Amino acid sequence: MSTIRKFSVAALATGLGIGALAACGGGSGDSASDGGSGSKTVTLVSHDSFAASKSVLKEFEKQSGYQVKVLEDGDAGQAVNKAILTKDNPQGDVFFGVDNTLLSRALDNGLFQPYEAQEADRIRPEYRADQAGHRVTPIDSGDICVNYDKKYFTDHELAPPQSLDDLTKPAYKNLLVTENASTSSPGLGFLLGTAAQFGDQGWQDYWNKLKGNGLKVVDGWEQAYNEEFSGSAGGKKAGGDRPLVVSYASSPPVEAIYAQPQPKEAPTGVATGTCFRQVEYAGLLSNAKNPAGGKALLDFMIGKEFQEDMPLNMFVDPVREGAQPPADFAKYAVEIKDPHTMAPDKIAANRDQWVKSWTALVLK
Repeated sequence: MSTIRKFSVAALATGLGIGALAACGGGSGDSASDGGSGSKTVTLVSHDSFAASKSVLKEFEKQSGYQVKVLEDGDAGQAVNKAILTKDNPQGDVFFGVDNTLLSRALDNGLFQPYEAQEADRIRPEYRADQAGHRVTPIDSGDICVNYDKKYFTDHELAPPQSLDDLTKPAYKNLLVTENASTSSPGLGFLLGTAAQFGDQGWQDYWNKLKGNGLKVVDGWEQAYNEEFSGSAGGKKAGGDRPLVVSYASSPPVEAIYAQPQPKEAPTGVATGTCFRQVEYAGLLSNAKNPAGGKALLDFMIGKEFQEDMPLNMFVDPVREGAQPPADFAKYAVEIKDPHTMAPDKIAANRDQWVKSWTALVLK
């Protein structure tokens, strides 16, 4: 998802002036360092954007007999890299938050041990990966997309862009802000989306056009969305003047759900032809001290209760067949019917060189 930053609900909540949606676990009881198969604590290592309802985690604890400890460890890229460095003596039992853009790095470095979660056959086939090794379990999906400020485009009597090609047109000059592909999850996802559409060579010509059309690049999502983007609650407070931003298809529901009063429709929209599909996985860490607890947690995370809890906590979509997002989320959600995708092995073969080329082309 390069350091990768997954969509931060906490950061967006701060921009909206509400309390952060913090991940919580059963903090009492044995620490994971007490270790051994007899430990009654299972530790989930994740990026900072993990969140789940207290009641849902308590239900897991009731069902399994294990208490959950959540260890948040920076943005997704930082967390993955640290997990790889500590794989011989891991910080926990399960890692959540490696996505399809960095999956090969985690697998190639032996981060996970095999485990096929119970009811893994209920996961939608398009999200499954590593079917031969069963080292990771899909947990959620989301789409990286250009968002637009509806008011800006109404006031200027200008139709918002809907495709990647639209973004290079003179009408949208100096309107788009994106994140650095080498330091940001949505920035990298947006780059991969352009490579998926324009090909291994054509994406560079496309970015030359974007740069010539007044593209602005910042380090990360929080700066782009909560400072530069004129359509977000945080951007309005910060005086942001860019009405186009690379964010997520789930960003408009957040803007609407946490607004007071809640509007009939979200103040921001999604350019549906600009999206790249992101899938997040969890896995049982190699050398986990409590593998039995880790397996139980993975089983629970693809269960219907956890899957239906995610949309209003992490603003992602469930991957389990039959799991439905809550009504508040569904009310404002934007369906992305045909997102750009890319096979993990193609990402693995090209990611580092593409980022290097992108940096030389766009930032210099």
